[in-house]
Amino acid sequence: MHKILSLILDAKKKRIKVLKKNNDAFLSLVKKAPQPLSFKNAIKQEGKISLIGEIKQASPSCGILCKDFSPLDIAKKYKKQKVKAISVVTEEDYFLGKINYIENIKKKIDIPILRKDFILERVQVLESRAVGADAILLIMGILSEEKVKDLYFFAKDLGMDVLVEVHTEKELKKVLKVGVDIIGINNRNLHTFEVDIRRCQKLVPFIPENIVRVSESGIKSLRDILLLKGLGIDAVLVGESLMRADSIEEKIKELNIDS
Repeated sequence: MHKILSLILDAKKKRIKVLKKNNDAFLSLVKKAPQPLSFKNAIKQEGKISLIGEIKQASPSCGILCKDFSPLDIAKKYKKQKVKAISVVTEEDYFLGKINYIENIKKKIDIPILRKDFILERVQVLESRAVGADAILLIMGILSEEKVKDLYFFAKDLGMDVLVEVHTEKELKKVLKVGVDIIGINNRNLHTFEVDIRRCQKLVPFIPENIVRVSESGIKSLRDILLLKGLGIDAVLVGESLMRADSIEEKIKELNIDS
């Protein structure tokens, strides 16, 4: 495991210990929360490829991505450009995320929101639902098959969708056994942080057509979009390219993704 990933997980485990003290409060908020929007239905368009626009201030591999960072303003730009869903990175220590970004965006924007974080325990799923997330990310590379199964069905019972992320054939086989309905292929190697979009070419053929297929990381150009569309990818999750762009609107137009 990459040293930075180990540090991220250690920091997350410490935060979870504190989070667990609020478990009952989260349960109370969840009972009052409105029904989540369907992330799955939003990104599944027959014959088209959907855009999931990510909101992320920084990353361990690239540092600060967006200096003039306003999550709500970015979300408004995404809505104007008709993105199908929004991914909000909430990891605090290495990506500079905050959970309340989701809450603030949800008050103003009626687009499905995916909470992207290192989710390890049920209390984080409750927290996600309490602040208004419609879907969560689970990373197969940092979880056991049993834990993925537990968190996946716990989130489903709360009415949320789940994007389960894989990096290898081995991980994909485990995920398929769980019976998930959305699979994300992360083109970034968790152990080296290197990005290779051809990872999708290797893994997509093993994913049944009834499962929604998402490509994550390293998507920068129209050429990438066309390659992924040809492979049968349903949606692309684009973060760094949009966060680094001088104009988010122009970058989305350049990618020419079906709206």
